[in-house]
Amino acid sequence: MSRLASLRFILPAALAVLCASAQADAYSDVAALIKAGKTTEALAQAQTYLAGNARDPQMRFLQGSAQSAAGDTQAAIATFTRLTQEYPELPEPYNNLAVLYAGQGQLEEARGALLQAVRNNPDYPVAYENLGDIYLRLAHQAFTRATKLQGTQPGVQRKIDGLSPLLQP
Repeated sequence: MSRLASLRFILPAALAVLCASAQADAYSDVAALIKAGKTTEALAQAQTYLAGNARDPQMRFLQGSAQSAAGDTQAAIATFTRLTQEYPELPEPYNNLAVLYAGQGQLEEARGALLQAVRNNPDYPVAYENLGDIYLRLAHQAFTRATKLQGTQPGVQRKIDGLSPLLQP
């Protein structure tokens, strides 16, 4: 995900605040394990918690974050997709889903997920930043395609050259 490193995942710290302290401890424990790179332990704790609370959106979100951090992109996509289907009002799963799509080069899917995230929460700065990054990549693709179709044109090349430094991690 070298060129897409600027897209940002989020952890649901704000969501955990809304929960009871015992649950918040479980959330913060799993989040801390993810942050420490202990994804196997994070996934185990998430699974244990979800065995008794299968529909808990915060822990499922953390599960998806741990799956992604562990490199299991397909499982993370499945987890975040289910969250968007079951809790379509939550913007965070759409944001993280978009980051995963972008990492696979699925920029239109990423754009769609981010547009839904900002529709759900118009004051969501991370989603807007990620959406801007997706638009930069889409613009670069379009200008590169134009060059391939018509040959190098000074105006188009200037645009490509201007975007290139912005696309570096």
